[in-house]
Amino acid sequence: MQSDCLALASWRARPRSFVALMGLYESNFVRLGWLVDLDRRPSGVLHSRVPGDCELVFSVNCISPHTTMAKMTYRLAGPNPCVETGGHDSPDLELRIYHDARLVEAVAWQGEQGHTVLQRLQRRAERELDQRWARNSMLNKWLEYCSERGHRLVRAGR
Repeated sequence: MQSDCLALASWRARPRSFVALMGLYESNFVRLGWLVDLDRRPSGVLHSRVPGDCELVFSVNCISPHTTMAKMTYRLAGPNPCVETGGHDSPDLELRIYHDARLVEAVAWQGEQGHTVLQRLQRRAERELDQRWARNSMLNKWLEYCSERGHRLVRAGR
């Protein structure tokens, strides 16, 4: 397993700067790689189910020579004690994978978030750089959480 702690950070990178944000995108690429083989260019819809956690769904929307657009979400089937509303997909992140640069960017959060912590984070991010930091910090932590829970994304039926 590749470790994101070996990703080089520029000595010029200030916290919450653009340069540091690119380091976060690099870490996102490594962490997403823990869940799915990015060198094989994922396609279609991939799923992961582990005991005691929600179903993780990764669906590829668009593939180009150097990038892949995908959506990653938890499929919430019903009431969940951690989420105020159930029966929907959350957090429903749209991702852009830059295969040549080995970066992953969370480009959008779809709709209004159901969890109050995510709602506060979404409202607090006002400037574009702040919005990117909020989305991608959340993605980074979520990818680590999913990996620790044992998620591995595969095609249905495998």
